[in-house]
Parts: sequence; structure tokens; C-alpha cells
Amino acid sequence: MTNVIMNNTRQSIAALLLRLSLGAGFIAHGLAKITRGPAGFEKLLRFEGVPFAHINALVAPYVELAGGGALVLGLYVTVSAIPLLATMLVATVFVQGHYGFSSVKTMGLTPEGPVFGPPGWEINLLYMTGLLALMLLGEGKYFSLRRLRIRKKSSTFIQDQTRPD
Repeated sequence: MTNVIMNNTRQSIAALLLRLSLGAGFIAHGLAKITRGPAGFEKLLRFEGVPFAHINALVAPYVELAGGGALVLGLYVTVSAIPLLATMLVATVFVQGHYGFSSVKTMGLTPEGPVFGPPGWEINLLYMTGLLALMLLGEGKYFSLRRLRIRKKSSTFIQDQTRPD
């Protein structure tokens, strides 16, 4: 019994850590694209040959922002992971895929510091693996608004059942 509780606690802590780190990353990337405006992002997507660059430039940042927020809050984690996986798959295939695996490519050193080349798909793989792990784990029991909502509904149901008519 203790092992089952400990495993459940460990899984919930793992889910929380994944939710917070992945969610924060997606929020940061979505906000960066939104605050810079869609024109520059669209130009990058067109350059890399992403289909429907205009639509992707408008939609992807909000998918990242909303999906990242849902992960942080623990709301519909499995459902939220699906469009996030789609954005990462598009980024991997069309943007970073042809730059190789490594996310850090030191191209040289200048008096101002190192010069880096375009990133590969290494980080995308980590994001996608984390999202798949979250889909398997669920949101966990810690700091999840969905769990709080379910708990509140079930306690209301119990109170309604114990009231005399």
C-alpha cells in the first residue's frame, strides 16, 4: 500500500514538474511571437517553406500561449498537448529539421562573444517527449485546477446526497 501511494505521489510530482517547465516554455515562445507581431514570424515560416505560413503565423503563437497556460494550470492536459504536439511537429519538419539534431551550433568566436548557427531539432524532440509523457501521466494531483474542480463537484454531490429531503 505504501509503495502504491509513493508511486502515485512521485508520478504526480513528475507531472507537475513537466507541466510547469513545458507550460512556461510554450508561454514564453507564444508571447515572444505575439509581442513581435505575426509579420516577422510569417516571413520566417515562408522562408522555411511552411505550408499556409500566414495562417500558421496567426494561429501557432496562440496555440502555444493557451496550451502552455493550460499545462501550467493543469487543465485538460491531454487535450491541450495535441495541438502543441502539432506545432512542434511542424517546427521540426519544416523549420529545424534540416539543420540537424544539435540545438547549439557554435559557429565561431568574436570579441563580443560566441556566434551560434541555427538550432536543430533536439529541443523539439524534448518538448514532444515531455508532452507525450504528460499525456500518459495526466495532470497529476498537485496544483491542478481540473482536479480542484472535480474535487469540488464530488464534495457538492456528496453533500447533496446526505441532505434530508
